[in-house]
Amino acid sequence: MMSKSVRRRLANSVALTLSTLAAGVGLFMLTWILGDVARKGIMAINWQFFTELPAPPGMEGGGLANAIVGTLLMTLVAALIAVPFGMLAGTYLAEFGRNPLGRTVRFLSDILVSAPSIVVGVFVYLVLVKPLQHFSGWAGACSLAIIMLPVVSRTTEEMLKLVPPEMREAALALGAPYWRMMAGVIYRAAGAGIFTGIMLAVARVAGETAPLLFTALNSPYWMQGMNEPMANLTVVLFNYAMSPYDDWHTLAWGAAFLITMAVLAVNILTRLMLASKRR
Repeated sequence: MMSKSVRRRLANSVALTLSTLAAGVGLFMLTWILGDVARKGIMAINWQFFTELPAPPGMEGGGLANAIVGTLLMTLVAALIAVPFGMLAGTYLAEFGRNPLGRTVRFLSDILVSAPSIVVGVFVYLVLVKPLQHFSGWAGACSLAIIMLPVVSRTTEEMLKLVPPEMREAALALGAPYWRMMAGVIYRAAGAGIFTGIMLAVARVAGETAPLLFTALNSPYWMQGMNEPMANLTVVLFNYAMSPYDDWHTLAWGAAFLITMAVLAVNILTRLMLASKRR
């Protein structure tokens, strides 16, 4: 019979081998997807892709300029809505949330983080789109903000909890009011982590399609304002990928490549920021 030490080493070797194989499979699939998107998507990237409107079906050329601008604008508005409220909610949970209200808010935030995005889209459709009787960029930005809000809130809470309590006590002992202590000491100490959470929230909504199908919809034209249907990359990708036209398929691959590279760049940036903060 094998001794206990031999059995433990064997079990450790088996577990390590399976873990390595699982990591290798995941890395292979990621590389395959990125390579396929890059190989087919980079063919659509040219000057017209960033400056022209989509061409009608059957006509060559065209680009996705309106969709790129619409995506950037809705994401920016969503961040302007979600970041202040998310930081304030996270600050309350970290500093004063040791009570039933704080536990309830924390529980609801955790539920909202894992809620399907299409549910958020239907909710905003019923609250904003249906009463106003038209799709709009404002409704799309609100749906993205709702998705971002719990991510920013929970990240802010966790980053503020990592700040040593001695820093709070030292600032208060010097006579600083509580708001000055938070703004001048605690937020500065947790700033890199909070900004990382904000970037991850932006990356979270960058590839969302379902909420925008119910709120912003799409448009083949330049927008005149956000109070109208607005083009965006994810819905354009969804529509063009299902179309029978080869030119639209090429543009769909270009949109997929642009979204993938943007999300990848945001994630790499956050990793670099975390690494520099640790150093």
